[in-house]
Amino acid sequence: MRRKRGGGAGLFIIIIFLAAAILIAFARLRRPEEKEVDPHEGQVLINDGFNDVWITPIEGVEVNDLAKEDFENNDGKIIYTGENYDTILGVDVSEHQWGIDWKQVAEHGVRFAIIRSGYRGYTQGGLFEDPWFRRNVEGALDAGLEVGVYFYSQAINVGEAIEEAKFVLEQIKGYDITLPIMYDWEKLEDVEDARTNELDPSIIGDCGVAFCETIRAAGYDAGVYFNRQLGYYSFDLSRLKDFKFWLAVPGDYPDFYYAGNIWQYDQAGEVPGIEGDVDLNLMFIKRTEPTPEPDASPAP
Repeated sequence: MRRKRGGGAGLFIIIIFLAAAILIAFARLRRPEEKEVDPHEGQVLINDGFNDVWITPIEGVEVNDLAKEDFENNDGKIIYTGENYDTILGVDVSEHQWGIDWKQVAEHGVRFAIIRSGYRGYTQGGLFEDPWFRRNVEGALDAGLEVGVYFYSQAINVGEAIEEAKFVLEQIKGYDITLPIMYDWEKLEDVEDARTNELDPSIIGDCGVAFCETIRAAGYDAGVYFNRQLGYYSFDLSRLKDFKFWLAVPGDYPDFYYAGNIWQYDQAGEVPGIEGDVDLNLMFIKRTEPTPEPDASPAP
């Protein structure tokens, strides 16, 4: 009778498999756990006006330190209740708020005004003075308000932005302008013949820098006005960080990631002395710690 073969070979194969399994398990035990990679490491989540998106913060640009709980809405007027800033109420106006009673405006707590000096046409590109500019500036100054101005730009190159700045500098001669001169470039929606259509966003930033540098060279404070979209995607804020930021972020809290000097919180506000809607603003003035008085006690 023949003996069956193959039993020993089968056992050998089983032993090999078991040994391999033990070695694999041991290797896994010794292998350090791989750290899960965070795809948003170094980024912050912001609202860009349309969606919540991740951005990489711009180095060197001051971050907004205002918190939602620092504000109260008192019948349409936003009140800052935090401890880091003093705030003053202001309006920004143009020919659309004609016939302003500035004395009455001042009596109801408004302390500053940013007044449109002029604008560039969006088709032919001409420069125009706001028809109510001089009356508004003189009325606001006579009422004791601090005054700044803004120019509504549609510049399509740096040369035009410099031209706009020089236009404003000529307009404000003889007026006591103590607040910044602001560059206001806005994208026109659904205007087929606008000369700014399809303009490269980087050019918008270049124009803002050129305007502000020209204003500052003449001895005035300068700044840029922008909404979330322009602030996050068009202006290079690292190049503008030495100028003032005027944030167009309507709501109960300025939730722009970077710090602003002036916050336009309502674009349909009401102020006695102004017929119709008007933009309302808060200016933030950083509080400083009081300087300790020197010790006047006699020396021992």
